[in-house]
Amino acid sequence: MKNHLQHESSPYLLQHADNPVNWYPWGAEAFQKARQEDKPIFLSIGYSTCHWCHVMAHESFEDGEIAEFLNRHFVSIKVDKEERPDIDSIYMAFCQAFTGSGGWPTSIFMTADHKPFFAGTYFPKHSKGPMIGLLELLRVIHETWKNQRQLLLDQAEEIVAHLKGGDETGERPPAMTKRDDLIGWAIGLYRRMYDRVHGGFGGAPKFPTPHNLLFLLTCYERQGDASCLEMAEHTLLQMYRGGLFDHIGFGFCRYSTDARFLAPHFEKMLYDNALLILAYCKAYEVTQMALYLEIAEKTAAYLLREMTHPAGGFYSAQDADSDGEEGKYYLFVPEEIKTLLGQQEGESFCRHFDITEKGNFEGKNIPNLLKSDDWESYSQEVLANVLQYRKERNILHLDDKILTAWNGLMIAAMCRLYRNCGKQIYLDAARNADGFIENNLCDETGLYVSFRDGKQGVKGFLDDYAAYLFAQLALYDATLEKNYLTRAERLCREALDRFGDPKNGGFYLYGTENESLILRPKEDYDGAIPSGNSLMAWNLVRLSQLTGDEVYRQQAERQLRFLGGKAARYPVGHGMFLLALLDHEMPPPKVTVVLAERDSIAELPLKLPPDTAVTLLHKPTEEYPLKDGKTTFYVCKNHSCLPPANHLNEITKNVRGD
Repeated sequence: MKNHLQHESSPYLLQHADNPVNWYPWGAEAFQKARQEDKPIFLSIGYSTCHWCHVMAHESFEDGEIAEFLNRHFVSIKVDKEERPDIDSIYMAFCQAFTGSGGWPTSIFMTADHKPFFAGTYFPKHSKGPMIGLLELLRVIHETWKNQRQLLLDQAEEIVAHLKGGDETGERPPAMTKRDDLIGWAIGLYRRMYDRVHGGFGGAPKFPTPHNLLFLLTCYERQGDASCLEMAEHTLLQMYRGGLFDHIGFGFCRYSTDARFLAPHFEKMLYDNALLILAYCKAYEVTQMALYLEIAEKTAAYLLREMTHPAGGFYSAQDADSDGEEGKYYLFVPEEIKTLLGQQEGESFCRHFDITEKGNFEGKNIPNLLKSDDWESYSQEVLANVLQYRKERNILHLDDKILTAWNGLMIAAMCRLYRNCGKQIYLDAARNADGFIENNLCDETGLYVSFRDGKQGVKGFLDDYAAYLFAQLALYDATLEKNYLTRAERLCREALDRFGDPKNGGFYLYGTENESLILRPKEDYDGAIPSGNSLMAWNLVRLSQLTGDEVYRQQAERQLRFLGGKAARYPVGHGMFLLALLDHEMPPPKVTVVLAERDSIAELPLKLPPDTAVTLLHKPTEEYPLKDGKTTFYVCKNHSCLPPANHLNEITKNVRGD
């Protein structure tokens, strides 16, 4: 018998629609039931490709004993963190404050007034060593709710009051330190955290955090700091050589469970691959090393093959599990490769990708290049053969919902790839995804978070507006079509109106048209993806450079001051903000193009460095007249302007500094 999740569109919620637990989606019905029946709420937050969410579901939520106790004494609510980042942000903050750490599944116990009083992540059904079991925990909380409720209520009030510090009390963040001090401190911290042997930063687990690599690469480009290039390049190469990269089907997994980037957590997320395309493209731009562009194209090939909706949007994720076993889809033993490819080719394949009888992961093998000096692409025909075998052998679950924020990042990545290699397929993919969002994820009232099975999710949050604005700026840079810049400006105004805090600076996570929750956070820390506040800083800086509008410049500086105070505490957690700060203080070249009649500059975006800010004028002005009656280019860089020119090769030479 299905529970109350049966009519939802989220793949994660639908995975639990057949549980014996009487799950409700987040909404008035569940909270009203809790009030009427005087019960506490058990809130479980996760996502469809989360391995430990699956484990807890199989152990507990499919268990009759757990379900009977939950249904009798609690009201149970399931939330997909990817569809409701506002709920996830608030209760994850509580979980981290309560336990000292966080993660998914997030398990929260709270009142019908949304106030949490106990939190954790994964609980087994029964206690294991120091880890309390879910059944025992449910019994303790039920008894306390029945006999000592005021203790729980007082605890809930204290925790909410603690979390309501900062912006909720109207406090202003400390002033930003000097740019050179902040960026220099950040680089110094990266150097101390850098793993000189295996690449990456810190110990296991190692996350890609491509926005940090983008910052380091830009530091090298703008400031000439060779250590920044060394850290970024080594990390990018090791991530590719290891098992984090799927050498058979391409694309990157979520993170590495070891220091060597060999053994990944096998789920693949859209946002990781989008940001990594941007990072590898940037590495190619500053080094001209063809391997980086090849890696970016391989990643795009995977996304276009397996993660693209027929109408153009990009799906969210692929699961780590196959047949209930994490990583099973990706693992091989030598004998099956030799049977598939023949003895000679099979042995060659196994040598190349480190597939041995001993194995490198639980007796089996993750294909990798860590022991190989040959990083050249293997035979595409052979790889296609192995890929097809792998698909027929096991099936991966696909989270096929379309998320506005993640699609925004992917659109920007495809645009950047197009600008680096000139292949129309990538610009077409970006335009198609943009069209999907226009047709399915927005209307005259604004953006929506998600789309699946013909249904829109809730109204968009800051991340949706910031990432989609980021996408529009990328589309404009790739095409110089004014409609993209016009849409970017409109989205910026909407973001300022709906999420901005004119008194204290920064942007709230949820806006005036979203559901009001117990807290209204401003997320500034960059996690797996840049925060909405960091992206808005970059967007505002870019808009000020493209338009020359003084209002955008002032808003950009205000946002940089807001984030600067936050970043001063731990700058390496604010890579995207640091990138925006670099772009503001050390801007990329600026090119103003004045078109003569009937002239076209369609090739211009492919000729200039991708960071170049290009403004297109369709007729001359007093400030920007035509030279000799022909299309004229005005170039400014390093805070000085060069003489106007009529020839594209002349200005590209000036912009590139050749």
